[in-house]
Amino acid sequence: MPGFTHIREDGSATMVDVGEKEITLRRAAAGATVILNPHTFDLLRRKALPKGDALAVAKAAGIMAAKQTSSLIPFCHSLNLDFADISFELEEAGSSIHIRSEVRLAARTGAEMEALCAVQVAALTIYDMCKAAQKDIRITNCRLLHKSGGKSGVYNAD
Repeated sequence: MPGFTHIREDGSATMVDVGEKEITLRRAAAGATVILNPHTFDLLRRKALPKGDALAVAKAAGIMAAKQTSSLIPFCHSLNLDFADISFELEEAGSSIHIRSEVRLAARTGAEMEALCAVQVAALTIYDMCKAAQKDIRITNCRLLHKSGGKSGVYNAD
């Protein structure tokens, strides 16, 4: 089917063959936000949650998720990442944690899914670490922030 990379002519799904593509430096970044109530946010900031330091655990979980994305998303290629990181910005006024992931590698295909998977799993880990203190935690604004490398060029979110 013209225009669809993961669908064969008979309509069945397939993994894209990237074997002939040029190896280029690929970068991707994604973001998400976790919104807590002021009490839970204070516990997280002071590392006083019942389960411990939520951000330290979420950082490790996000990096691990980036490395395991192809195990979760059926047609993602297994990528050997050169770099993966998770960072957090705490916004006290909104009791929010802004999460950013970044991944880099030299490959034939991009790492957008790895960056997105990393921020989602980091956000879910914060949820898990905070759920004893609060049940109505919100995870919002998960999106691709940047990608570069490859034929489609550079993308930057507004």
